[in-house]
Amino acid sequence: GHCHPSITKAATAQMELLNANSRFLHDNIVQYAERLANTLPQKLCVFYFVNSGSEANDLALRLARQYTQNKDVVVLDHVGLFSLSSAYHGHLTSLIDISPYKFWKLEGQKEWVHVAPLPDTYRGLYREGHPNPGQAYADTVKNLIDEISCFFVESLPSVGGHIILPPGYFPKVAEYIRAAGGVFVADEIQTGFGRVGSHFWAFQLQGEDFCPDIVTMGKPMGNGHPLACVVTTKEIAGTFTANGVEYFNTFGGNPVSCAIGLAVLDVIEKEDLRANAVRVGSQLKKLLKQLQAKHTIIGDVRTFLIKTSLLCSGVGLFLGFELVKDRVALTPATEEAGLLVQRLKERHICVSTDGPWENVIKFKPPMCFSMEDAERVTEQIGFILQGYTSNIGLKL
Repeated sequence: GHCHPSITKAATAQMELLNANSRFLHDNIVQYAERLANTLPQKLCVFYFVNSGSEANDLALRLARQYTQNKDVVVLDHVGLFSLSSAYHGHLTSLIDISPYKFWKLEGQKEWVHVAPLPDTYRGLYREGHPNPGQAYADTVKNLIDEISCFFVESLPSVGGHIILPPGYFPKVAEYIRAAGGVFVADEIQTGFGRVGSHFWAFQLQGEDFCPDIVTMGKPMGNGHPLACVVTTKEIAGTFTANGVEYFNTFGGNPVSCAIGLAVLDVIEKEDLRANAVRVGSQLKKLLKQLQAKHTIIGDVRTFLIKTSLLCSGVGLFLGFELVKDRVALTPATEEAGLLVQRLKERHICVSTDGPWENVIKFKPPMCFSMEDAERVTEQIGFILQGYTSNIGLKL
């Protein structure tokens, strides 16, 4: 949540003691890196601290290119939508170039950027009825690549419409990418630090044995404080260091930022926020499914399908539901979604829309979100949707 007393106290205490740029040694950065390392696969053990998610993704791109000596990048997008697109990795020029959400509105796709279909099992190429959508979508990546620097992906695509990726997708894509000489970059800037509940990192939903080559993290890392990070392997970091170009970040990993980062980890553990994400997220999804049964305008509630075709509750507090005008044609209910957000705001409930048509209502609430909060939000959504029919639309 906002202004957590423990985090405010840690920040104040460190600011009263010392803040310095990262050329000066201090214990906080080492302690913080060790704490983060304990949440990650063992081979991810070299940390670069920066100030924002955009900085982290830009550095990840540099690491990948230095290691592979290739420039080409594979990213995800909705098939054939152009100008109404998905993947977003930051606001720097280097990242706009690999973000269809941005580049279709500006200069278009660069020749070294390759776009694979977003694995959307609701309205994409391969849907829930497909026997193995993870494999099928991974094969679309294999068909794109020759020599590549990296596959750059959000572990759970957000701007693209709060997409829950099919199981098995990441391991197969990683296999294909590495065979082509590239590396796998997992963007955890919106999804890391226990939001999915069942795991600390969203990429772990793809299997306990799956490990990216580079992971970027940011937004929740400092609870509002500008703190972000790139973590990678010794091999990739060694190649980056060996190029003779010094990398330095003046305030990335400074004593105050690391004190705040440590305090955030303490709160996640002491208040058992991952378990809260599982409990509340599961209840929120259940309530949204109940609303879907009552209101045909709710076409899909995002769920995670495991290989046995049973639902998995591992998406925690990363949830979304898609509004459609009809459930067969899947015509996006964009105006209705905007009105729903507006009506919720009038009830002091803040949500927003995502997806290429802005018809997906997204939930990424503070990790302290409670059962009572979930009940209140869905109750109000139900009241608002009662005013909707196919004849008169959503009442103002």
